[in-house]
Amino acid sequence: MRNTLLLAAASSLLLWGLVAFRPADTLSDDTSVINLLIQLGDTVALRYQDVSTDPEVIQRGREIIELGRTIGPSGRRSDFVSKYYNCTSCHNQVQEDPDLANPNPDDRLKYAQANGLPFLQATTFHGILNRESWYNEDYYKKYGELVYAANHDVREAIQLCAQECAQGRPVEEWEMEAIMAYYRELAFRVSDLNLSASERQTLESGLDDPARSQEMITLLKSKYLTYSPATFGNAPQDKKKGYEGLQGDSENGELVFTLGCQNCHKPEGVSDVVLDKSRFTLKKLKDNLTKGNLYSIYQVIRYGTHPEPGHRPYMPHYTLERMSHQQVEDLRAFIEKGARR
Repeated sequence: MRNTLLLAAASSLLLWGLVAFRPADTLSDDTSVINLLIQLGDTVALRYQDVSTDPEVIQRGREIIELGRTIGPSGRRSDFVSKYYNCTSCHNQVQEDPDLANPNPDDRLKYAQANGLPFLQATTFHGILNRESWYNEDYYKKYGELVYAANHDVREAIQLCAQECAQGRPVEEWEMEAIMAYYRELAFRVSDLNLSASERQTLESGLDDPARSQEMITLLKSKYLTYSPATFGNAPQDKKKGYEGLQGDSENGELVFTLGCQNCHKPEGVSDVVLDKSRFTLKKLKDNLTKGNLYSIYQVIRYGTHPEPGHRPYMPHYTLERMSHQQVEDLRAFIEKGARR
């Protein structure tokens, strides 16, 4: 009898051990990639393990991003971070590239059309904490010391965006922690990664094996870019000829105009210049196409504009990763066609 009880107890312990320590046989589509990376001991993700998960804090962060202000811990409404912009003036909050590992503006424009998204100058906040650097490449080269701190610290990147890009004030500590809490909610999920069946099986089998942690980290990070590339483009040397060798597509150009230009240049937009699709408006744009002034689309798309006296909002430029030369020519074709109506 005693041997039987011991055998039963041993069997129970063995069964418990198999359940407790076996690799997970399923991986939820909604699992946060940051949570997986924290579990695997990734040094970058570990920086976010103490970010608040309090729903009230997360909601404050959402309101700061979408509305520019919120009700603080004191119960008082905060001042606007910027009088001129909300974060969503330039940033989406959802996925905007169908393939996170291979983003390009042509696919992004089609994705924006299919999903009703604006086609914006700045990268989305979706997955922002999955990145490992900010204000990359030509931003880093051009602005030098201004972006040194922000390049590898998302909190510094937030402060730089609030004060320089949004022409606003410094973000307070409690606001920063609320924004970080909301950003963690926007981290990539397993469903975003386009994992193949074999990759998913590899991940499921390797998550609970400490010896394979680095392999799993590498697999996860191979499915998305850990930074947003930024290459500054130039206007064509001859604006009459446009970008050499490119023929504009007016239908595609109308998408750029609708989802890009009109996102800010509308009656309730951040710009005081309203652009509609009337012949009058498009003719004015056409008349400035080939001129060497601030009103040429080549000029404003590639170099942006500066704040004018009495009107602090300005237009940030599009990098080549955010709008291609071909898309600029498509926009030109739409403007010229509409001006002839």
